[in-house]
Amino acid sequence: METIGRDLEEMQRTPLTPAHVETMRAVGEVVTYEAGAVLVQPGDVVDRFVYLLDGEIEVVNPFSDERATTSTLGPSQFMGEISFLNGGTWSMPMRAVRTTQVLEVPRPAMLRLMSEIPEMSDIVITVLAARRRKQLETRFSPLVLIGEDQDRDVHRIADFASRNRLPYASYETGSAEAQEVATSCEISPDTPAVIFGRGQVVQDPTPDKVARLLGVNYDLDDDAPFDVLIVGGGPAGVAAAVYAGAEGLSALLVEDTAIGGQAGTSSRIENYMGFPTGISGADLVWRGEVQAMKFGTRFLMPRRVVSLEHQENGRFCAVFGNGRRVSAGAVVVATGVQYKRLPIRQLGEFEGAGVYYAATENEARYCRETTAVIIGGGNSAGQAAMYLSRSADRVHLIVRGKSLAASMSSYLSSRLEADPRITIEYESEVVAVAGATKLETVTIRNRADGGEREVETCALFVMVGAEPNTAWLSGLVALDDKGFVLTGDAAGAASPYATSEPGIFAVGDVRAGSVKRVASSVGEGSVVISKVWSHLND
Repeated sequence: METIGRDLEEMQRTPLTPAHVETMRAVGEVVTYEAGAVLVQPGDVVDRFVYLLDGEIEVVNPFSDERATTSTLGPSQFMGEISFLNGGTWSMPMRAVRTTQVLEVPRPAMLRLMSEIPEMSDIVITVLAARRRKQLETRFSPLVLIGEDQDRDVHRIADFASRNRLPYASYETGSAEAQEVATSCEISPDTPAVIFGRGQVVQDPTPDKVARLLGVNYDLDDDAPFDVLIVGGGPAGVAAAVYAGAEGLSALLVEDTAIGGQAGTSSRIENYMGFPTGISGADLVWRGEVQAMKFGTRFLMPRRVVSLEHQENGRFCAVFGNGRRVSAGAVVVATGVQYKRLPIRQLGEFEGAGVYYAATENEARYCRETTAVIIGGGNSAGQAAMYLSRSADRVHLIVRGKSLAASMSSYLSSRLEADPRITIEYESEVVAVAGATKLETVTIRNRADGGEREVETCALFVMVGAEPNTAWLSGLVALDDKGFVLTGDAAGAASPYATSEPGIFAVGDVRAGSVKRVASSVGEGSVVISKVWSHLND
């Protein structure tokens, strides 16, 4: 299956050319660091590109101050992480092993060079992507979670980091690894905690706090102006972000949960053109995110737009949940849909403790050698069943209808039926959940004969009843009776993606009448930018 970056060792053998180095010298500065000098610390803003001319630099374990990896950086290599593209923060400390001379190029100047010299950009971005992949595989990071399985707040951070491709390490309370990290912070290794680097315990951890430490959430100046504001980070929103940046528009994408949306939770997409061996939804959209950042589009998460106002000057003012504002000449709504909270008593009590709305690697480990139950008959539910069957002993797929023909791709339903670990229960529904502090059992009812039975499980996945995220648009644009955004002829607009309010466009699953497929969402997000361009010029 396709992954997010090629082999890191291979990439390190592809240096920047002498011509590239000379262009950097013209806008950079040569700096010398003595042995033992720390160049960057976790949380420092990535404000420069660092190219090694002479010497040696090592990655440091932020908790022990020892060398973290067997390899070091030498002449013709460069420091950098994927956060360089978005102006985020460094995740690992970097230290000079001996007297080291580097060429430091300010981030804006380096981004300009990369936009002008595509060969340079290709080398830099490929190495940065490979490094992120390596971090995700090794789970080596200054962000450490202790007691993820015991504490819901810690689990929320794990879910946020996992879905947003942010590297973190997770240790059980009382483990030797937890002891090492906890000692540096002078806390008990038996207490659940979120830690970022040496001595920094995140009090009352939330995704917002952690995102700020990692540099993916930050405050802009109030009424900061953009050509286009893209609300929603699923395939449609990220595609719009790529094309907006490519067309030279200043664009800001905001997402309140995770870049990738529902597609980001799909473990394997096999019917997307160009990926014959399949690709996970998270990897597909992450590639798009990197591509959009390369063109200058900025990303903010988790950030929710709570209101939108059309101003007298023709621009829009968007207000975020924290009260901050931005200004935009046009708005692309790509907020997609979310799964319903089913009216099952106590269901909400187990959310994050056995009840989940996504089946990623983070949730799959809870199902190892146990029974998992999935509610839903669409492609997302089917992909989740296939993915979880690799680790769970048994997967029950609960479907209200009599077949999957109308709701699921044929290739996927055929695989489900052939998998001995998956049981498809048609005309069925979950009517009750139970457990002490975590989910322990669910009650399944056969809708045909009314019979009920109890199934022991530690994980219930709800993937049914998608609802649009449009409450913040109420009263501003026309919606259908289910809350989906009306566009084109239905909204009295000339463009198929224009809404009833000039300057506001809708793409992807949130649009009434859209085809609920990743490919169509990407197509809509790509095409809509031409209409945004026309609106801005008019």
